[in-house]
Amino acid sequence: MIEINVLDKLRQIDTATICNVIELFDVRPFTVGYMDQSIKSCFHELPPIVGFASTATYRSAAPHNDISPYDKLLEQIDRFEELSGPAVIIFQDLDVPTVAATFGDIMCNTYKAFGAVGLITSGAGRDLDQIREIEFPVFTNGTNCSHGYGQIPQICVQIKVGGMVINPNDLIHGDHNGITTIPLEIASEVADVADDFVAAEARILETVKSDNPSKEKCLVARDEFANSIEKIKKEISCK
Repeated sequence: MIEINVLDKLRQIDTATICNVIELFDVRPFTVGYMDQSIKSCFHELPPIVGFASTATYRSAAPHNDISPYDKLLEQIDRFEELSGPAVIIFQDLDVPTVAATFGDIMCNTYKAFGAVGLITSGAGRDLDQIREIEFPVFTNGTNCSHGYGQIPQICVQIKVGGMVINPNDLIHGDHNGITTIPLEIASEVADVADDFVAAEARILETVKSDNPSKEKCLVARDEFANSIEKIKKEISCK
């Protein structure tokens, strides 16, 4: 179980920096663990979301005799208790291409009322003005004005969204830069060393933003950055 203060720390860090810090641990290839550019934030002004994947599939292309999607939604909410913390709802739209919106304001208001901190779909969304008002972060591949024949065939299953395989309870971090997973075994350490990484980067930024930048100063700053990163890596390896 990840402590609440760890999640709070992670919320203070942008997702691009989270990806940079994860690389320091060398736990996965640098080209996996994040969604591709097909998944975009609808509200760039909102802070990062941090939570645990509550996964589901969605389709809307054809009439069906299944139960209402809202019945399945309530079943999904009942299973939030299986997660290690606040839920991030993640849908894989099974219709290719997307036919209609995965979510609207009623769905998002319902999820938020029961503690979810955001929603991600490989499909489309709608009612964005209303959802912005409740400050509920959503990420989509676009917008669509209709819900079509909406249904939620499965919940709490492995899915693939934005080119990334996601399992229930994966730790999710996302903002306007994109969406990544944080391996649970290093989540606390990622939160701990992120400030040191930002401080190391700041040395380069201060140099190039100064009134009198020079190639020589940039090289010095780059070396200082590299030395700081090596120090961080050594501290990681000693834990």
